[in-house]
Amino acid sequence: MKKAELRQRALSQRRQLSDAAVAQGSAALGRQLFGSFAVAEWRWLHVFLPIERQHEPTLWPIIQEIWRQQLPVRLAVPVVQPDGHTLRHFELTPETELVTNRWGIPEPVQVPEVAPAAFDAVLIPLLAFDEQGHRVGYGKGFYDRFLAECRPDALRIGLSLEPPVPAIEDVWAGDVRLHACLTPERVWRFK
Repeated sequence: MKKAELRQRALSQRRQLSDAAVAQGSAALGRQLFGSFAVAEWRWLHVFLPIERQHEPTLWPIIQEIWRQQLPVRLAVPVVQPDGHTLRHFELTPETELVTNRWGIPEPVQVPEVAPAAFDAVLIPLLAFDEQGHRVGYGKGFYDRFLAECRPDALRIGLSLEPPVPAIEDVWAGDVRLHACLTPERVWRFK
């Protein structure tokens, strides 16, 4: 299946999810992350804050568990820049003030910026993924450009409420593959 078709199908499926289904799936993603990765050993974890109207998985349970356990890992979130094409990344703490941008994404204000090279792991939003670790996002290339700036050893971990498709037909050289993808049922790992 091609990216455009997968994108439309995934968006349609997400719109049909109830808030309770998103919350249950998101909680299961958190259990997969903590059960499969040494989160406490990371210095920096890049997370995303959900576009709630798109029924994206929420990472708030993961974020709050890190804070509750007082793990030494520090968190950062992306902020879309005025050019509409790039991201900058800022620290997220329990005290961070958030404002919602024009796309419905909560963003931090007046906090330190974090360079992409700092991240040990990046949790990546996506609409679909395949069994080879390719992913489909919203089609703007934000994460492909960002991930290309990260260290090669930074773990790239997708989060999906749905299982993978067998293959995405129209991948290209600039697509950055995942190392793993969490679903509520299991962790998919890619070489």
